[in-house]
Parts: sequence; structure tokens; C-alpha cells
Amino acid sequence: MTPSQETTELKYQPPALDADEDIQHSLFGEILDWMLAPLLLLWPMSIAITYLVAKSIANQPFDHALEDSVTVLAQQVRSVDGQLIKHLSGSARDILRADDIDNVYFQIQGPSGEHIDGDRDMPQPVLDDEDKTSSGGVRFRNDNMHGTPVRVAFAYVQLERSDGSTPQLALVQVAETLEKRAQLANAIIKGVILPQFIVLPIVLALVWFALARGLSPLAQLQERIRARASEDLSPIASNQVPEEISPLVGSLNEMLARLSQNIDMQKRFIADAAHQMRTPLAGMRMQSELALRQTDEGEIHRSLEQLAKSSEAATRLVNQLLALARAENQQPAGSALLPLDLGELARNVVQDWVQASFAHRIDLGYEEPALPVQILGHGTMLRELLSNLIDNAMRYTPAGGSVTVRVRGDEQALHAYLEVEDTGPGIAQGERERVFERFYRILGNTAEGSGLGLAIVREIAQQHGAEVDIFNNPRATQPKLPGALFRLTFPLPPASPEQDEEPPHYG
Repeated sequence: MTPSQETTELKYQPPALDADEDIQHSLFGEILDWMLAPLLLLWPMSIAITYLVAKSIANQPFDHALEDSVTVLAQQVRSVDGQLIKHLSGSARDILRADDIDNVYFQIQGPSGEHIDGDRDMPQPVLDDEDKTSSGGVRFRNDNMHGTPVRVAFAYVQLERSDGSTPQLALVQVAETLEKRAQLANAIIKGVILPQFIVLPIVLALVWFALARGLSPLAQLQERIRARASEDLSPIASNQVPEEISPLVGSLNEMLARLSQNIDMQKRFIADAAHQMRTPLAGMRMQSELALRQTDEGEIHRSLEQLAKSSEAATRLVNQLLALARAENQQPAGSALLPLDLGELARNVVQDWVQASFAHRIDLGYEEPALPVQILGHGTMLRELLSNLIDNAMRYTPAGGSVTVRVRGDEQALHAYLEVEDTGPGIAQGERERVFERFYRILGNTAEGSGLGLAIVREIAQQHGAEVDIFNNPRATQPKLPGALFRLTFPLPPASPEQDEEPPHYG
């Protein structure tokens, strides 16, 4: 390999995945995520809230103890002849100092801020004179002493004066460090949180088990479907599944019904095709064997002519079978229908049949509407429909007769009409429904045909939401030839600005 060839060599690369391509998700995993994610998110929040509640609970008994200490200490303070007297016994002082864990501090200050007893360096409350007198009783604050956080309870004691002047205020406060509070809060947290570490795995296991058990009907439904034979398209019993899965089973049964109908249609189509093909193929074989045995050129020529006719009939039958199969496999009405000019389409189809009308010596005409008639349709299928109607009319119309194609619209009735009328023998009232059946031919009919043309017409009409009606030709002049009028009624599309645009052409 040359260097230039090496540079141009292409290597296979797997196609890149589209960013919008759907990724298969697990229903079990998705439900589990939606259940466990909030649980795991709320668990830390629960711990934080529990910690705050535990601190509040731990503070309450210690605050009550501090309040009692301040109350007892305040009862020992009074004023005599303008002098502050305290009766703090040694036992009371020992009680304040009895805590082995927390450091407890107390202080008594006089009205002028002079130190009376206790710890001199205790921090002072920041209050003005009005606050001191307006809020009686014991109050609390958080502060620091010697660099350590403390909880302080304090109160102002009114000292009555003998001369009746304004009472003076003495400050009494007791503080303690927070070690015991923290220990109690931690004990509460451990008592609440530790069981959660045991309960949480149990909850997760129960959620997993409940979810697996709740989704088990889906697995059972899957097993029942897998156990079915490939040809079993019977409905699934909806009473064997939970109520929430019933809509899914109902949709699945509808799909099975459509699938069964399509399979039956295909089987019927294959059986009909095999049955109808047997006759022309047998004729072709017989004519070919007869031609091989003949020695006279004239007889051989006649056998070959019959062989050609049989071949033409077989070809036409195959084409019509394929056209019927295409019509039956079209999507439901409205799914792939585009705006088109029905008059233009009909004119083009009539032009295609002009040469054939000359060969049959039939006057083929077309009556164009005064205004364009737009419908929603499938151009190729509508051409097939109209071709079958024209072919049917020309086969049953004797030489010298006429076939007329007509398009007209009725905006008031919101309908468009496509008509094909002939001057043939017509169709009796009792036969007009049956002529649309596959391979049905009226008794005594000698015209060549496969019996599929009108079946194709009805199938395509149904795909377009159109109705097909058969009448006698109102313009027939001969009683023995009442003629037939095939009328297709199409719904007009709703008016929209798009109708002002130029319709597509079908040439």
C-alpha cells in the first residue's frame, strides 16, 4: 500500500449517540431514587433539628438551677442605714462552689458598682437604668469569663432606704460554664441518633422489599407473555393484574387485536392471491404445452396469442393485488395526507387513459370544477383509486359509449365530490354493496377483470375518510343501458391561511 493510499484509508467508526436519544430507565431504580433521596436528604436535617432541640432541653434544668441560685443569693442581700448587708453563710457559699465539672462564679455589687462579694472580674450586664427597673426578676445572658463561654443569671435587688427616698439597686449574678450542658445535650443526641443508625438500614431494606413486591405483577405479566405461543394473540386477562396496570394491559390487548387483524388480512390476501393466480398460470401452462405440440404455424400463433392474453391477465392481477396490499397497509386517515388539488389530479389521470379510450372506442371526458377543489389526500393512492374507477367503467361500457369524470366542490356542505359515470349496463340495487368485496363478480358478467378494482377503491376511500356511493347514471338515454355513477364524497379541510398558497401539482 502506498503512502497516499494509507492517508485515504477509511476506518470504521461507530455512530455517535444522539444527545436526544432516549435512554432506557429502570422503573424500580427510579422509584427507589424518588423514595430514598428525600429520606437521605431529610435525615441530616433531622439530626440538626434534634441537636437544636436537645440543646434547648439541656439548657432548661440548668437555667432553673441558676435562677434558684440567684434567688437564694438575692434573699441574703439587704440595706441597713444605707449600708449593704449580706448574710451569705459558709454553707451557701459551699453550695455555689460544689460543682466538680462546671466552674461556678458569683458576684454581688452595690448600688454604686462597688464590689461586695464574689468574683471581681465577672462581666457586667449592659443595661440602662430604665431596663434595670422595668424588667424585674431573674434574667439570663451568654457571656465569656477568662476566655470560656458561660451562662449568666442575674437580678437587681431593690434596697429600701430609711428616709423614704428612691430605692437603690444591687446586682446579684451567678455564672457557670457549659460543660454539663454539653454533656447532657450529647447524651440526648446519642440516645436519639444511635437508634436511627439501626432503624435506617431496616427502613431501606423494607423499602426495597416493598418495592420489589409491588413491582412483581409486572414480572409475572412478563413471564405470562413469554410463555405464550408465537401464534397466540388472544387478549391478556386484565383481572389478573393490579388496577394500576390495567390500562397498560388494555392498550396491549388493543395492539394484539390490531396485530391479529393484520395477520388475518395478510393470510386472507395470500390465500386469495394464490387462488386467483392459479387460473391464469394454469392457462399459460396449458397454452405453452399446446404450442409445443403444434406443428402448424397458424395454430402455434393462436396458442401464443392466448398465452400473451393469459400473461397480461396475470400481470394485471398481480398489479391489482399489490395495489390492494398497499392500500390496506396505509396509515390511518389523516396521518400522512397533504393538501392537493383534486381537479388537477383527476385531469392528469384522465389524460393517462385517453389512448386506452381510443382503443375501446369510448368517449372519455372530463368536467373541470369552476374553482380549485383542495382536499387532504395521498396523491399516489388517489391516482390508483381513480384509475381503477375509469378502468372499471371502460370495461363495462360498450363501444360507442361514454365515460365522464367530474370534480366539484360544495363549500356550504364542506364536501368535495369525485364522480365517474358511464353508459354501461349499470349495477343492480342488490349488488351495489357486494361489488366492493374482493374477487366478487356479478353473475352473467362476461367482461374481463379480477374482481379487485372496486375493493381497491373502497380501501383507499376509507383511508381518506371518504364515502363511496353507486347510483344509476341520470344522463343515460337507453333503458337497457342505465349506466352507473360512482360518487366519492371527500371532507373539505378547514379553512386556513395556507389555502391561499399554490397547491402542489401532480403531473
